[in-house]
Amino acid sequence: MTQDASTPPTPLPSGLTPWPRETAARYVAAGHWDGRTLGGLLRHWAQEYADRTAVVAGSERLSYRQLDERADRMASGLADLGIGAGDRVLVQLPNDAAFAVLFFALARLGAVPALTLPAHRITEIGHLARLSGAVAYVIADEYGAFDYRTLAAAVLEQAPELRHVLVAGDPGPYTALAKVDAEPRSFPDPDPADLALLLVSGGTTGVPKLIPRTHNDYGFNARASAAACDLDQGTVYLACLPIAHNFPLACPGMLGTLSVGGKVVLAPSPAPGDAFRLIESERVTHTALVPPLIPLWIDAAEWDPADLSSLRVLQAGGSKLSADLARTVPDTLGCAVQQVFGMAEGLLNYTRSADDADLVAVSQGRPLSEDDELRIVDGDGQEVPPGEVGELLVRGPYTLRGYYRAPEVNAVSFTRDGFYCSGDLVRQLPSGHLVVEGRVKDTIDRNGETVSAEEVEAHVAAHPQVRRCAAVGIPDPGGEGERICAVVVPVGAAGPTVQELRGFLLQRGVASFKLPDRVSTVAELPLTAIGKIDKRALRTLLTTSDQT
Repeated sequence: MTQDASTPPTPLPSGLTPWPRETAARYVAAGHWDGRTLGGLLRHWAQEYADRTAVVAGSERLSYRQLDERADRMASGLADLGIGAGDRVLVQLPNDAAFAVLFFALARLGAVPALTLPAHRITEIGHLARLSGAVAYVIADEYGAFDYRTLAAAVLEQAPELRHVLVAGDPGPYTALAKVDAEPRSFPDPDPADLALLLVSGGTTGVPKLIPRTHNDYGFNARASAAACDLDQGTVYLACLPIAHNFPLACPGMLGTLSVGGKVVLAPSPAPGDAFRLIESERVTHTALVPPLIPLWIDAAEWDPADLSSLRVLQAGGSKLSADLARTVPDTLGCAVQQVFGMAEGLLNYTRSADDADLVAVSQGRPLSEDDELRIVDGDGQEVPPGEVGELLVRGPYTLRGYYRAPEVNAVSFTRDGFYCSGDLVRQLPSGHLVVEGRVKDTIDRNGETVSAEEVEAHVAAHPQVRRCAAVGIPDPGGEGERICAVVVPVGAAGPTVQELRGFLLQRGVASFKLPDRVSTVAELPLTAIGKIDKRALRTLLTTSDQT
């Protein structure tokens, strides 16, 4: 499904903005797009790798053949509920075998999973349910001491198109996911050029956006990533970040590992106590972390007796990894570090195994594909001289051409010739590797999650003790990433404490990773010459102030 370059990009009925016709033909000719669906890929892998272990999660161990068979049965069960091709299904599951089975079952049907995170609450889930037009919502019963069935009740009130709530575990008043099962039958293959899944954006605006990915582009994303990361049948990949994230799902993640016949181990959390046990017992070779977690692993490795000797590669992505920490990993964890800079919208950059140690330490990798087209531009959209810092613009065989049902956002997020404006400030080394220098847009990188400052501010401003506010990122004491500081002009003499404000935001249904870590009160917010809040001045103030 493509269109001519001479016409403005118009979303298809599915919500996908297609690539121009001649561009799509070029990607097919280059072998990037192979015309296979994600459900068809599993069928191929099951035939090739059969009884090799595909997925390990808790006490469950599924071979490739078993994963394929269970996906078939669940696809038929979903069809019996009236879920079919093109239907969107909101998925909020932890790292469990049920996620893998459901993901491929939906692909078999041509239904579209909208993958959300366990940390999301009613603010995000209600919005995403309405935006996607989801007909079903799939949840765990409880996870992390939170009952998702209670959340489902609130979502049903806000999203009238929802017809089914499916629960992994005790269903309560809803339908047990385990009972969504029927004798396998055949379904028409979806168009590999059309919508396959929806990922959730990191959030550079007030509400999260949905990122459409096709069977063609996402299959390439996983397959090419596996090659760039040197995966093979001996690979044992530990997914300890939330599997609904693009990073552990397909960079190379679960899908890339399955594409080469490796084993995927789903961890309940990235905590060293959980992850180290699985590295030792499953002989894990590869895993991925966000930079703030790496010092925790390094500290734990000093006293934890777990055998980590099988671990060969630790990927670091989600926020910038400092050069000093990158150089520390081989000596402290006994494995190579691979820097990854990417986005759920598409472009991926990896350092490679052949790169020298200094390049791995200081850069965030080079583009995955030879057909990734990059521009680095100044504020006027003009390309900067080589080696200078500018905003990264990109288009390519796995980078979207438009967000899902977001015409206003698309108008400012894409150039007329289809380049995605990432908002990332980078410079490019002569080798082609990128060094990330910051963000154009007002976001905070907290524990690997991109948090919209605008969204945090909107929620904080609703507190009755807050007259005006600003949210800024401040350095994390751990040395990697940022913490969220809410700077408030209070009503009266004192504003809310950090505990009071966090409790207030939780009651509003805000995800926990968006909660302020610190509250500072000021008499007035500093302003720029044109009347905008001067966040640079605020950050300077916070470094010299002990206000909390």
